[in-house]
Amino acid sequence: MEQYTGFAGVYDEFMDNVPYDEWAGYVHKLLVKNGIENGIVCDLACGTGKITRRLKMMGYDPIGIDVSADMLQIARSRENPGDESILYLQQDMRSFELYGTVAGIVCICDGMNYILTPADMMKVFRLAMNYLDYDGVFVFDMNTMHYYRDVLADGVICDNRDNGSLIWENEFNPRTLKNRFDLTIFHEKEPELFERFTETHFQRAYPLANVKNALKEAGFKDIKCYRAFTERNGSENDERVYFTGRKHRPAERARK
Repeated sequence: MEQYTGFAGVYDEFMDNVPYDEWAGYVHKLLVKNGIENGIVCDLACGTGKITRRLKMMGYDPIGIDVSADMLQIARSRENPGDESILYLQQDMRSFELYGTVAGIVCICDGMNYILTPADMMKVFRLAMNYLDYDGVFVFDMNTMHYYRDVLADGVICDNRDNGSLIWENEFNPRTLKNRFDLTIFHEKEPELFERFTETHFQRAYPLANVKNALKEAGFKDIKCYRAFTERNGSENDERVYFTGRKHRPAERARK
């Protein structure tokens, strides 16, 4: 089933507990830490543009990429004055194309966990390497295996609101490392008239060492893994981690 179709229209409403200012501020901190204080930044799996618009306010020239046309339609409809320069592109992050290189590429809110195979993850990493400027940086977060196995596990989450409800039924397969969650959303279309949406989403957990090795194989240098929103080294015991990797300039050939 296609993801983020019916859910797209109510995504921001049910995700209003996400501290986007804090998340965007942390991404900004990691970009600046790597020397990226301005320039073009590509936001992969940008969704409704919550992070994209904040990057714009921080002085970057952002490009938002998402596979969901419905999410991008909402992102465009919520542009603030001055946001018209944000370019939104409907593309699959496993095969995205840009018009040139960029200073930074980010992927936040566990977008990378939607990549279900190591081969596809490598496609994303190689494309990020290809479209980064020299000295550019790739920043992304991931939910850990601990989060899927021990926190979400095989549980059910219910969120009841005055104008709707969300039921999240979760299942993690420790053999395939894939996490499935079935969403059932009831949303008030008119007074006392509710619409029902159902969607099934799949994500995957990756051992942190495997992610680091894949980044290295793709050509990234200065690879770091942080516990979310800190400067501490990330570990398998964390629920969410952030990775950064840089694209170095090629070594100059020795002069004869």
